[in-house]
This record gives sequence, C-alpha cells and structure tokens, in this order.
Amino acid sequence: MTNTHTGPELRMPASVAAVLTCPVCGEALRQGPRGLTCAGGHSFNIAREGYAGLLTGATPPGTGDSKEMVAARLRFQDKGHYDPIGLALAEQLADGDVVVDVGGGTGHYLNQVLDQLPDAVGLTTDVSKFAARKAARAHPRSGAVTADSWRRLPLADGSADALLNVFAPRNAPEFHRVLKAEGVLLVVTPTAEHLQEPREALGLLDVDPRKDERLAEGLKDHFALESTRDLRFTMELAHEDVLTVVGMGPSARHVTPEELAERVAKLPEPFATTASVRLGAYRPR
Repeated sequence: MTNTHTGPELRMPASVAAVLTCPVCGEALRQGPRGLTCAGGHSFNIAREGYAGLLTGATPPGTGDSKEMVAARLRFQDKGHYDPIGLALAEQLADGDVVVDVGGGTGHYLNQVLDQLPDAVGLTTDVSKFAARKAARAHPRSGAVTADSWRRLPLADGSADALLNVFAPRNAPEFHRVLKAEGVLLVVTPTAEHLQEPREALGLLDVDPRKDERLAEGLKDHFALESTRDLRFTMELAHEDVLTVVGMGPSARHVTPEELAERVAKLPEPFATTASVRLGAYRPR
C-alpha cells in the first residue's frame, strides 16, 4: 500500500515544485518558507494540507467536487474497485521523471503509477481544493495544486514525461505545451458497456455514443494515437458504492439524490457492475 504523508507541516516535494509556473505571468515558481513566489512578485500559499492554491480568476459555481463527493470517491477507490485502471496506466510507463495527472482528483491513479516508477515524482491538478487536500497527502513523491484544466496549466513548457487523463477534461493545446516531445499522454474514457447494469436498472443516461469520435477530434491537431487497450472487469458493489460510482459521471444529474437513493435501495446487494474503459496512448505531433 502507498505510504501517506502525516503531520500538519507539509511541504511539496522540491522536484515537484520545480516544474510549477505562476498562473498569472507564467514565470517559474520557487518554494520558500512562506509558500511559492515568482520573479514577478506574485505569491501563492501552500496550504497546511500540503497543496498549492494556483487557481486564479472566477471559477463557475458548482465546479469541482465537494467535500462530501471527495470523501465518497476516496471510500470507493480505497476498496480497490477501479484498481485495474491504475495498474493498466502503470503498465504503459516504463520510465519517466515527472508524471502529471490532470484533473486527477484524490491522486489515486497517480499513486499506483508512482509505486511502479520508483525514480519518478508526480503532480495532481484538480479544481477542487477538497480533492487537492487528499492528493497532497497521498504519496511521498507527489504534490498537488488547485488549477482549472480549461485554463493555462501552471506547468513549465515540456516539463512532463507523461500526462494522465482519467475521466477528466482534456485541454489538448495545454497538454501539448507541457508535455515533452518524447512524452506520452494516457487517456482513459468509458466505453458503451461502462456501468451498463446500474444505468439500465436505475434509468440513467447512456454513455455518449460519439465519445470516441469527439475524443479523436479534440486531440488530432496536437496528438497522434499510438495504441489503444480495452479494459473490462466486473465489480461487486455495495449500495453506497453504486451511489458513488454513478455520481462520478454525468448520468445521474437528471435524477434527484433522494430518487436515486430510493432506486438503488431496490437493487440486490452486492450488485454486479461492469467496468469497461478504453486506454489510449498518444504522442505529441
């Protein structure tokens, strides 16, 4: 199991902080006793939980996971339900110095990758401060920042050996900018079979049938597809896990939490659920 940081006084690993840039002016950030500063005079705190707050400007209301959502995701991940995804990501990477999980939430998948790459360091970016708090403490060789994936990422040009993107927004121009020329982008997306049983039993939305098409269209100007791998496995889920996993995606947004809970309560327990995802490896053009 991955080691976890403890104690109230946390600093981001120096090799992680070294790749960060100022979200205001783009200058390199330096870690000091009072947080992160740049040559332009901008400064940013490192929270007592260990993450750096690099969000700037207004963030749309409702953006990012709440404290309760993050706690539910962490419980789900800690039970190992999605571990085959993290292991598949780790198998794609033979080496690398810096791995960044963009929109990486609690840092769960990055942790699994770092456990297989003993010389690498990692960074999780997420718009949610509650997720960043967990990610900052998740692994001794990783750090976390709050950042909006749709804006300029607070990373130096060509600073990442690998980018992870698991069920998260994709900003192709920024991914291309921060990835090394020989680096790799690993993207995980759901297939049409993903969570098929709870979606059918609960009357939820289907996976977008044009998802692969939209993915290819969004990346084609900056990345070339190198390989794909389909991953399919069955999860035995308790009712609280069903609520969590369907709540991670957009399919439950047209149902009230109360109605969803009532529907889930009528399911057998445990409830056999298919996980089906596609892992694509992309190289910068």
